[in-house]
Amino acid sequence: MDFGVILNNSQFLLAQGFLGIGSFTGGTLRLAIPAIVLGFLLGIFIGIGRLARSRWVRVPATLYVEFFRGVPLVMVIFWFWFIIPVLLRLPIPEYGVALAAFVFFEAAYLGEIVRAGIQSVAKGQVEAATATGLTHGQTMRCVVLPQALKNMIPALVTQFIVLLKDTSLASIIGYVDLTKAAQIVNNREIRPFELYLFIAVVYWFCAYGMSRYARYLEQRLTPA
Repeated sequence: MDFGVILNNSQFLLAQGFLGIGSFTGGTLRLAIPAIVLGFLLGIFIGIGRLARSRWVRVPATLYVEFFRGVPLVMVIFWFWFIIPVLLRLPIPEYGVALAAFVFFEAAYLGEIVRAGIQSVAKGQVEAATATGLTHGQTMRCVVLPQALKNMIPALVTQFIVLLKDTSLASIIGYVDLTKAAQIVNNREIRPFELYLFIAVVYWFCAYGMSRYARYLEQRLTPA
């Protein structure tokens, strides 16, 4: 085994492939972080929509969740890669395709987590907020969501970790993330064991760090 291949190509693997710092668009974190933020924001609206009283809001939100949860992520990536540019008649770069696919796909799962978190809040909290004169929107924003967020943390972090690891699928359309960068180096150096062991360790450290931080947040938000 020769792990010198990691040191010799560390700038390309870590700076370009992992962080997204380079002369062309790429990077695992450059894709994962915006996808997590935007997917969670869209998931909040999807989750609230699933609980709406109006069928005009609830039914589309339910169809959205059931549709994206019923198809593979790789299929969604291919749809955005092949179909969307044809419909819009505009070329879409790999980063835009991958980001859009991850946001729309993950929002379905995050929306279900948000829905479950909202339903976990005691009904008495909602009734008390209504009795004080708060509107439905104020109750949701100031009373329900802050309490639901604490209950959602374990499930949210699990989904965020899944999303981080799933960014490796973006390499199928040529997006240079950490996995694609390792493939490029391996095609030149022919060191698959060392390279793929290295990226497995990088993913593991990211997942472990996220889970530990989530545990810290959960303990901090839980009353003594």
